[in-house]
Amino acid sequence: MSDDQPDANMMHIDDYLERIGYTGSTSPSLDTLRALHVCHMQSTPFENLDIHLKRPIVLDEQRLYDKIVGERRGGFCYELNAAFGWLLRALGFDVTYVSARVWSGQTFSLPFDHMALIVSLDQPWLADVGFGDSSLLPLRFVPDVAQPDGRRGYRLIAGGDAWIMQEQNMQTGEFENGYTFATEPRQLDDYAVMCHYQQTSPDSMFTRKLICSRATERGRISLSGSRLIVTRDGSREEHLLSTAAEIRVVLEQRFGVALSTQAVQAMFNSARVELDS
Repeated sequence: MSDDQPDANMMHIDDYLERIGYTGSTSPSLDTLRALHVCHMQSTPFENLDIHLKRPIVLDEQRLYDKIVGERRGGFCYELNAAFGWLLRALGFDVTYVSARVWSGQTFSLPFDHMALIVSLDQPWLADVGFGDSSLLPLRFVPDVAQPDGRRGYRLIAGGDAWIMQEQNMQTGEFENGYTFATEPRQLDDYAVMCHYQQTSPDSMFTRKLICSRATERGRISLSGSRLIVTRDGSREEHLLSTAAEIRVVLEQRFGVALSTQAVQAMFNSARVELDS
């Protein structure tokens, strides 16, 4: 291979930065971390489309990079945070994977149900670009202090060896549990069993529900089944999409995800979501 031919198996920082629309400083500082976090949240959707396309999700950094950067796709927590973790490490940040358990409304789920990142600068920061409507900004490890991201507040609650990440309810203003996590460092392989479960079990929310969602400056835009949901400054609009062709256009124009109409139809058949012909 000649020097001017790129190796297809290499991961490139500049290509990743272009994918998320980032053009600022790449020094491993808090300002850089915050700016990268916002860009990732607003450009790279939280989505589970591959599960309904029957494409296996394998936790391998090269494959995740190829999907998110090369194919300009998104993913769910393991994919998004693992890829973002690679980018941060490549830029010189100190990054740790941590295991999180998601709040169901009554109890916390099993370990490794969610992946988050701890980025160590002068102090540790919780970074998470893969938890749906989570904070646009990394969260500082200070207990019981509201940390707004320009849309709503978040806070960390300390509890022994674990922390709880809480999100502010836009209607009531109260803080509610998002997930609990320990700070013990983990490896990517540690999440493999739960990643397999999430994409294959009939009890997994990801096999039961199709989602593609990304943050905006003032809210969020989501495709949930065949419903397009737009939230802005706490208000919500919902539109029903009736054909696979219409959904394909929304995926491409609103989320940058390019799929064929046939693939979209097959995906929704898999998700058992009925669309008008």
